[in-house]
Amino acid sequence: MPEDICQIIPHRPPFLFIDEILEVSDSGVRASRTIRSEEPQFIGHYPGNPIMPGVLLCEAVFQAGAVFLSRKLDVDVGGDTTALTPVLTRIKDAKFKNMVKPGDELIIEATHVETLGKFYFLKGKITRNGKTVMTVSFSLAMVEGDKTE
Repeated sequence: MPEDICQIIPHRPPFLFIDEILEVSDSGVRASRTIRSEEPQFIGHYPGNPIMPGVLLCEAVFQAGAVFLSRKLDVDVGGDTTALTPVLTRIKDAKFKNMVKPGDELIIEATHVETLGKFYFLKGKITRNGKTVMTVSFSLAMVEGDKTE
């Protein structure tokens, strides 16, 4: 449920691109998302032929990675990680293999590759009906948020 996700990462609708966390393991995360025709990006991308923007597919993978890191840091460091914000620090080798349309049900995966200091390197993949839609390599850093109110 999105409410559960909102307790783990700071993303909120309309910029939340994960519907459900399916599994979190020591090495990664699996999540799901159903693309809905009423989503605001389809007003302009493209009228009469709605196609999910690739950058938003990437964002879904990055959000899955943030879920994984939040859970990993909860276990590794202990305590509350809600004060940390996942910040994207690198995108590499994004490849789009199939279009995504309203009604598509996606499986979103992010797998931990390595950690260097405060940078977490991951690879991601989205599939639809067992076929790869896109792949990407990326890194995130978990940074403390501003204490201003």
